Amino acid sequence: MTIHKEGYKILVTVLAALTVVNLLLALIPGVMVWSIPVSAVLFFLVLNFFRSPRREGYLHENAIIAPADGKIVVIEEVEENEVLQGKAIQVSVFMNVFNVHINWYPLSGVIRYFKHHSGRFMSAYLPKASTENERTTVAIEHESGKVVVVRQVAGAVARRIVCYAEADTKSFQGKQMGFIKFGSRVDIYLPVGSRIDVKLGQVVRGKQTILGWLE
Repeated sequence: MTIHKEGYKILVTVLAALTVVNLLLALIPGVMVWSIPVSAVLFFLVLNFFRSPRREGYLHENAIIAPADGKIVVIEEVEENEVLQGKAIQVSVFMNVFNVHINWYPLSGVIRYFKHHSGRFMSAYLPKASTENERTTVAIEHESGKVVVVRQVAGAVARRIVCYAEADTKSFQGKQMGFIKFGSRVDIYLPVGSRIDVKLGQVVRGKQTILGWLE
C-alpha cells in the first residue's frame, strides 16, 4: 500500500495545520491529553483516503471493468447527449469517503473526446448530478468501433476532480484515469445491447469487477 501522488500536498497541509493547532492548544492546561489523539485520528483518516493499493486487474478486450471502488447505484437506459447523442446504458459507481478514490480506465481504446465541466456540488446520488455537477467526460473508442463514455462526477463533499485523459491518445484497461477527492461517483455509458453483469446495490472493486461486456 502506498500513498497516491494527489494526496502529497494535502497531507503536508493537514499535518502542518494540526501541528500548529496542537502547539497553540499546548498553552491550555489539560487540553493536549485529547487534542493529540484526535489530531492523529484525523490525520490517519485523510491518509487512508489517499491510499493507492497495489492490485492486479482483470484484462479482456471486450470486458468493461469497474473504474472505481464503490456501490452500483444506477443501471438504466438513458439519453447521453454530450457525446453519443442517443440512447445508452448508464452504470454508475458511487464512492463514499472510505473507498479508494483512484479511477481506472474500464477498457482500452482511443480517447476521442475529453472535457471538464464546471458545475454544482449536489449529492452524487441524485440523477441530475450527472449533468449539473462538476464533472469530466471521456469518450473511448474501442477497437470494434463502439464508443464508451466515462464520466467522473463530483459530489457534495468532493471539490476537485483530477483526470489524466487527453484527446487522441490511447487508454489502457486498468491504467489510472484520474482521482476524485473526497466522495463522488463515476458513470459509464455503454452501447445499448451490451451485457450487464452487475446489479443495483452491488459492491464493486476497481480494476477487478466486470461491469459488463461489449457485444
